[in-house]
Amino acid sequence: MERKLLFLFILTHMIPESFIQELLNRVDIVDVVDKSVPLKKAGANYSACCPFHNEKSPSFTVSPTKQFYHCFGCGAHGTAIGFLMEYAGLSFIEAINDLAKTVGMLEQLQRVSLQESTPASREADAQNKNIKLGLQETLQQAANYYKAELKKSERAIEYLKGRGLSGVIAAKFQIGYAPAGWQNLQSVFTHYEDEALTTAGLVVTNEQGKRYDRFRDRIMFPIHDQKGQVIGFGGRVINNEDTPKYYNSPETPLFQKGHELYGLFVARRAIRDAGRALVVEGYMDVVALAQYGIEYAVAALGTATTPFHITKLMRQTDEIVFCFDGDNAGRTAAWRAAMNALPALTDGLKLRFLFLPKEHDPDSYVREFGKEKFELEMQSAMPLSQYIVQHLSEENPLNAQEDKVKFLNDAEPILRQIVAPRFSLMLRKRIAELADVTDAEMQSLLKLPAPNKVPVKSTQRQSRAPISLKKRFVLMLLMQPSLAKTEYLAFAQGFSEEDNLLKATVNAALTQPESKPAALLHTIEPHIDTRLLHEVQRELHLLDDSLDFALEFEGARTQIADMVQQRQDGGILDALKEKPFNTLTVEEREMLAGMTVRKNR
Repeated sequence: MERKLLFLFILTHMIPESFIQELLNRVDIVDVVDKSVPLKKAGANYSACCPFHNEKSPSFTVSPTKQFYHCFGCGAHGTAIGFLMEYAGLSFIEAINDLAKTVGMLEQLQRVSLQESTPASREADAQNKNIKLGLQETLQQAANYYKAELKKSERAIEYLKGRGLSGVIAAKFQIGYAPAGWQNLQSVFTHYEDEALTTAGLVVTNEQGKRYDRFRDRIMFPIHDQKGQVIGFGGRVINNEDTPKYYNSPETPLFQKGHELYGLFVARRAIRDAGRALVVEGYMDVVALAQYGIEYAVAALGTATTPFHITKLMRQTDEIVFCFDGDNAGRTAAWRAAMNALPALTDGLKLRFLFLPKEHDPDSYVREFGKEKFELEMQSAMPLSQYIVQHLSEENPLNAQEDKVKFLNDAEPILRQIVAPRFSLMLRKRIAELADVTDAEMQSLLKLPAPNKVPVKSTQRQSRAPISLKKRFVLMLLMQPSLAKTEYLAFAQGFSEEDNLLKATVNAALTQPESKPAALLHTIEPHIDTRLLHEVQRELHLLDDSLDFALEFEGARTQIADMVQQRQDGGILDALKEKPFNTLTVEEREMLAGMTVRKNR
């Protein structure tokens, strides 16, 4: 993932690879990780419970000497850049910028980007950056204004109290109030005609050209991005007779409804602690659940749950529970969420569906029955596979042959979207059983693609297998790059993956003799097989830091040199055997004698 995003960044921004290397050599990954996941010293490394999957015993380790993290439970691994991307949900560019700030390299980043980019791209980038910064400042000013207005409005405060919300929860979610009136924001923004207010979605212009506030007489829920910055708003009416009940910011350069989840920034820690995320429909559901101690809830922003939402939540947990209202609209929303989630499914992900009684939504249910009862209901939520089968057979008795044909026809587009191999296999078996056909018959009839056989990431602790001599040599060279010599390229005598790894490592060490292992790995990543890279990262992490790496390197070097010499001797010997001894030259006879001595050794 880092490699692909790096190439995209280099192509679009022309940032030198040398900057990435310098950044990785100056950053301390322990400090980066510890800000988000508290670490404890464990020998030469640091450890914690893995932030990428739910576990009780720490299997997540961070190496200060090698400068990368590795989880022996789920296999997550990477550099400081990768950690910010996976944990905080930052893009590659955002992660680079954040790290550059921490080590005082931001000006250097801007300088090298300007030097390498074209005048047109520089102007476009600067303009785009200024627009986004301007929008963020504008939205934050509006959020501050709405919070201040809430404190002045007894009506709004009474409404929130009536919904069971405390001042603490209101403050936690930065809830505000947009007062009634057409141009209240004019008191906040002196240039009310500024186009930025329209772009930010705060002001609307009607057909007559008159400008007015988009949000009026509504409880305001700021929407935050992964960094906690306000990127939009959701407004709920106080008077239930007003419409629409919920009103969201429009799409803007900062805000895309299909990519964002309300409450995710606030809920991240609770999601990891609980080991699950709860997806509900409305802002009030999220806030009310948090009031009653269920702080791991998020909501889609007026859209169906999308694969982008699923992917974001998968970075936080491997269990997602969807809870929708018990009415027809809620059931429709649940099915859309299930279908939209199919492309993002993995075999390690658990998706479940909870349907409340028709007269309840999550807000009303938790207020009437409390946290314990609500979480008890979640334990019996329906797994995705069961939900799919139930939905397909809900109005299909599966008695007549025509019923079974319809059942297969309805199931076919669903089965085609699922790429998770184990989940796909089990669901296919169940569908075939209900349709009264064999797996093979269904496969042939529907012409389904064979389930993907790529092994998924295991959550079991990984066992350590012996490594080859060349890999051992590479590991020692990554730890002691200053020992590299051009002659070691001759150790790679073929075109195998290991030979490519050896050549890439020697070349990287020759050009970066003072680099840390993480920086060297980042350099060789584009040149070697991904599976092999992961194996090297894992083995590197397992190395005992107390080893004499120079001595270990010399031992591996000697063995490889002997192995190469033996292969050369073998080839020469085979050639000399073809000649009668009395026809050999003096040089050939000396060569044969030397090989005999080496063989006897």
